[in-house]
Amino acid sequence: MPALPDPRSALDRVKQEIERNGLRARNGIKMATGVGTPRVGVTPRDVVWRDGRAQLFRYRNDDIKHRTPLMIVFSIISKSYILDLTPGNSFIEHLLKAGFDVYLLDWGVPDERDTRNRLEYYADAAIPAAIREVCARSRVDEVNVLGYCFGGNLTLLHGAHHPDAPVRSHTVVACPVDYSQMPFRGVLYESESAIDDALGEDGNIPPDVVYGAFRSLKPVAALTGYVDLLDRLWSDEYVAAYQAVNGWASDHVPLPGEVARQMHSMLAVDNAFITDRLMLGGDRIHLSDITTPFLSVVGEKDHIVPPASATPVMDLIGSSQKTELLLKGGHIGLVVGRTAAKTTIPTIIEFLIKQSEAAD
Repeated sequence: MPALPDPRSALDRVKQEIERNGLRARNGIKMATGVGTPRVGVTPRDVVWRDGRAQLFRYRNDDIKHRTPLMIVFSIISKSYILDLTPGNSFIEHLLKAGFDVYLLDWGVPDERDTRNRLEYYADAAIPAAIREVCARSRVDEVNVLGYCFGGNLTLLHGAHHPDAPVRSHTVVACPVDYSQMPFRGVLYESESAIDDALGEDGNIPPDVVYGAFRSLKPVAALTGYVDLLDRLWSDEYVAAYQAVNGWASDHVPLPGEVARQMHSMLAVDNAFITDRLMLGGDRIHLSDITTPFLSVVGEKDHIVPPASATPVMDLIGSSQKTELLLKGGHIGLVVGRTAAKTTIPTIIEFLIKQSEAAD
């Protein structure tokens, strides 16, 4: 005779669901009113260099174990706090706990003063100046460089144009190189006149245009995200993570008009990383001139920079010591969340430790 179901377990499930419904109601009200929004980017840091809107942050660390500092170069189309999202869910936190002296080059929010900025400003002026500042403050001769997303493009351009720069190792994370494999098309892939039409009053591409291009990659993502949120609205931890990540995903900044034109002609039309037609400051430059130890981190599920766009960098770089990490994470999941904490970040840290001198 089959065993009868335990009425106590059924009652426990009912009680649990009643409790969760109460928590869903509470958290729903908090989200609707903006109460309890998680604080982001709160790891203590100091601004140690400025140039226009660009700022170089140095994160405070009283337990530096590795003499060679790490300078992170962020993208120019979103805000850098995704790397320091919330306490306990922060790429920066992991790096500090591993004993690194961490700097972050953040580009700020461009305005009408930045409309004429070209890629040369970022790769030939700001990055070299920031590296000099890092070397001076940390009293070293070389730095490790890490570029995230389009920040990786900027570090590649810098490395190719300045192969003798004091860079000990070079890491890129979710970095596109084959722009023919990028899934979104937007104004960058249309025409220069389309870019002119998209410019705002300040001469830059408005953030809502940039956000719209990314959102078009997953048109039902918002709907499925809300379904998942409704199901797990009872969980404070899930709600906080949802608010932080989704807040960042929509928190884009203007794209300088001249950079947009360069990206259209050099990257979208010429696909210059792949075709070896990169031009910077009137010079023809080549990724094969980058010979420092190199690491590329690619997300198998990255819908913004898919593997087909990111993996070709391994054949273009001239480094004899180069490693590719193809991981299951998505674009954000490479640096945020449980997969990042368990796999991506420890592997990046292991690579960086091998390239760093031990502190005295």
